[in-house]
Amino acid sequence: MSKAERLIEMMITINAKRDFTVGELAKEFSVSKRTILRDLQELEQAGFPLYAEVGAAGGYHILKERILPPIAFSESEAKAIFFACQALQYYRDLPFEQETISVLKKFLNCLPLDVQNGITQIQNKVVFWIPDRHCDSPLLKEMFLVAVNRHAATIRYSSTHSESIRTIVPIGLYAMNGLWYCPAYCTAANQIRTFRVDRIREILEEAPCPKGKYPIPGSIQEYLEKTEAKNDHRLKIRLTDIGVKRCESECLLAGGLKPLPTGGGMIDMEIDHAALEWVADYILPFGKDATVLEPAELLERMRQKIWELHRQYCVAEQSGASRQA
Repeated sequence: MSKAERLIEMMITINAKRDFTVGELAKEFSVSKRTILRDLQELEQAGFPLYAEVGAAGGYHILKERILPPIAFSESEAKAIFFACQALQYYRDLPFEQETISVLKKFLNCLPLDVQNGITQIQNKVVFWIPDRHCDSPLLKEMFLVAVNRHAATIRYSSTHSESIRTIVPIGLYAMNGLWYCPAYCTAANQIRTFRVDRIREILEEAPCPKGKYPIPGSIQEYLEKTEAKNDHRLKIRLTDIGVKRCESECLLAGGLKPLPTGGGMIDMEIDHAALEWVADYILPFGKDATVLEPAELLERMRQKIWELHRQYCVAEQSGASRQA
C-alpha cells in the first residue's frame, strides 16, 4: 500500500473509530508506531481534527466536526453538484448556508481551469428563480436539527392573527415558493399542523421524543404523499389569459391548470380543505381575471372577503365626506 493510499484508508478508519491509539493503527496497517505518528502529523497539518490525551488511558480522539476522506469526481459529476446548488442560490435562508458557500469555494479551487470556466457558464446561464419573500428564518438551522434528531420542541409561534406557545414534534422541513415549512404534530391541537419557519420566533425548549409516542409519518416524503392523497375538495376556477399567466407561476395551482384552445384556461383539481383560505387570498386580487366555480365553501369565503373590502372602503369614503361637510 502506498503512502497516499494509507493516508486515505487511515482517514476512513479514524472516522469510524473516533477514539484510537497509535499502537492500534500500527498493528492494523502493519507499519511502525513512528510511521503512524508521522502520518497523523500530516493529517493534522491538512486540517484533520485530532487531539491527543497523555497518560495510561490516553490516546487520540477525533473532534465532532469530522473531515471526510477524498472523493474522486468526474467532470460531469462536478458540474452536476454546482447545477444542484444553483437551485438553492436564491433562497433567503438555508440550514447550512455558510457551510454551503465554504464547500463550493473549496471544491471550485480544486478543479482544473477549464472545468471552472464551464461551471461559471452554468452559473451565468441557468437560474432557479425564487421570489424574494422578505421573510427571514433565523431559526431554520435549529428547526432542521430538531427534526433530524427526532426531538420535540416548545416554540413561540406568530400566526396570522395571534402569537402562542406550542409544543410540536416536527416531521421534517420542505421549501416552496421561497418559504420554508415545518409540518409537525401539535400537542395542543392533537393533530398535524403546518408551521411556517419564518414565523417561529423562539425555541423555548427542546427534548428527545420517545419513538412512536405521536402518530406522525416516518419521513417528510411520506407525509407529503399522504397529504396529496387526502385532498377532499374539487377546485374549479375559470381564468382569462392574464389569469392563466399569473397562475402558471404558482406551483400549487399550476398542477391543475389547463389552458383552453379558445383562450383563457381552467383550474380543475383536488385540494385540501386547509388550503381554501390561501386560495381565496391568492385569487382575490385577480379581479375579473378569475371566477371561482367550486367549491361552494370557497365561493362563500370570496364573497365574505369582497364584502369586508367593500365595507372598509365605503366606511372610509363616508368618514371623509363627513369631515368635508
